[in-house]
Amino acid sequence: MIHHVWGLFTHPDQEWQEIRGEEETISHMYLTHVLVLAAVPAVSAYIGTTQVGWAIGSRAPVMLTESSALQLTLMAYLAMIAGVAVMGAFIHWMARTYDASPNLTQCVVFAAYTATPLFIGGLAALYPHLWLAMIIGTVAICYTVYLLYVGIPAFMNIPEDEGFMFSSSVLAVGLVVLVAMIASSVIMWGIGVGPVYTS
Repeated sequence: MIHHVWGLFTHPDQEWQEIRGEEETISHMYLTHVLVLAAVPAVSAYIGTTQVGWAIGSRAPVMLTESSALQLTLMAYLAMIAGVAVMGAFIHWMARTYDASPNLTQCVVFAAYTATPLFIGGLAALYPHLWLAMIIGTVAICYTVYLLYVGIPAFMNIPEDEGFMFSSSVLAVGLVVLVAMIASSVIMWGIGVGPVYTS
């Protein structure tokens, strides 16, 4: 797992080819990659919101209670795990349009590795500062999009122009999934599962 993560940051073209050639199972991918890396932003957010807090301007930091932070970060963790599976299923479904024939496992593996910068960028939540979160979040999103556009043609073994269209479709669905997760958060807050601040 770790060598692929490092390779995606140092030589993504070559790394996608290596990942494509491996026989991986969904359960092994989740146990060794998704469950571990999705915990990075969740644990970081828990620590950041309970121990450091958000400071806006010169005001005192605002922190969450430990039980509230645990509940929210656990829900975010589960949403990230589910998000990888949803994106993998969509990539598998969409592959037929572009005459690619990956199996579902390969598509989930691809989705998991593509999301790696987002998971690692979650370290920024250890120190929840607005500008830091925006800068690191933007860099993580940009690199994720880069991995997607570089990875689809190499991983699916399709021409570059088809890869661009395929990647754009995946990106659009990823944005829809993100909006759905945000909408779900708003609904959960509406029914009382929201942040509880320390006094």
